Amino acid sequence: MTVVAEIETLDSAPGGIASPFVATLVRLVRAQDAYGVWEGTSDVELLKPFIVTKEQRKALPLMADPDPDVLARLELFYNAVSLSIERETGLVASPMMKMHHEGFGRVLLTTGRLVVLSRHLRDVHRFGFDSIDKLASEGGKLVAAGVEAITAYPDVARA
Repeated sequence: MTVVAEIETLDSAPGGIASPFVATLVRLVRAQDAYGVWEGTSDVELLKPFIVTKEQRKALPLMADPDPDVLARLELFYNAVSLSIERETGLVASPMMKMHHEGFGRVLLTTGRLVVLSRHLRDVHRFGFDSIDKLASEGGKLVAAGVEAITAYPDVARA
C-alpha cells in the first residue's frame, strides 16, 4: 500500500484525522496559508508532510542539518499540542523551542510557572510519523500529559 493510499484510507478513520489534536493541527497549517493556495486542499493532503514512512526514514542520512520546512512542521506540531492543552484547561500553554543547527534541542511548554512538558529532541531532520493515527496518538499523549500536570499542580499553573 502506498503512503497516499494509506493516508486516504485513514481519512475516514475515526481515530486519526477526526481526533481533536489533528483538527487543531490542521487549523494551524491552514492558518499559515495567507494567500489561499491550500483553500481546496483536503486535510489529509495538508498532513502528508507529517507522515514519514520507515522506508523514507531509512533513505535519510543518519546525521544531517534539519530542513527549514521540517523545523516549521515541528513547531506547528508543538503549537498544536499547546493549543489543545489550552482548549482543555483554559490556561495558555506557551511553547519554547531551542534547536541546534545539527538537529537536536529541546522543547518546553509552560503554563504560569509550571513546566507542563519538557522533551529533548534529536534527529529532527527525521521528524514525522508512520501514519495519521500515530500522529494523533502521539499528539494526544502529549496533550494528556500536559493536562495531567496542570491538574496535579493547579496553583503553580495559575501563578
